Amino acid sequence: MNPIGPRSVHDEAERFGEAMTVAFRAEHGVGTGIVRIFNTCGPRMRAHDGRMVPTFVRQALAGEPLTVHGDGLQTRSLCHVDDLVRGLLAMARSDHPGPIDLGNPAEVAVLDVARTTIEVTGSSSVVRHVESMPDDPRRRRPGIGLAREGRGWQPAVALEDGLRSFARDFAG
Repeated sequence: MNPIGPRSVHDEAERFGEAMTVAFRAEHGVGTGIVRIFNTCGPRMRAHDGRMVPTFVRQALAGEPLTVHGDGLQTRSLCHVDDLVRGLLAMARSDHPGPIDLGNPAEVAVLDVARTTIEVTGSSSVVRHVESMPDDPRRRRPGIGLAREGRGWQPAVALEDGLRSFARDFAG
């Protein structure tokens, strides 16, 4: 992690939030739980929020080129919002203090997400590579062992199904 890079505020906010949760638990004896939420997508995302999936779907539905930063071989793990909500509820019902990762452990290259988006939307768009993002992690993958073992949770919605439902919601 680059402490002064473009993602540093986001990264520090996550670290600070976890530290404050642990301090509050210790000081007040309150049951808390820390969940680390990885990339999530699904209905009602905003078209211009800057995240990959809404951007790709918006571009595909408009017939525009899908902009992939760098070579597109950096990976992401995309969890459908329905799966995330089930995971949050499982965590809320447990007494585990966390941190627990919630996300889809199946990694997919950004370039493959772009191609799949074109396919599921039936778009004639092409992929256009643009400059890499500074400090863009090459790999993002949650370790969901604690969520799976202690809370019986794992994601169930396939990437293609999630993209299809999001595109329908987005277009409608």
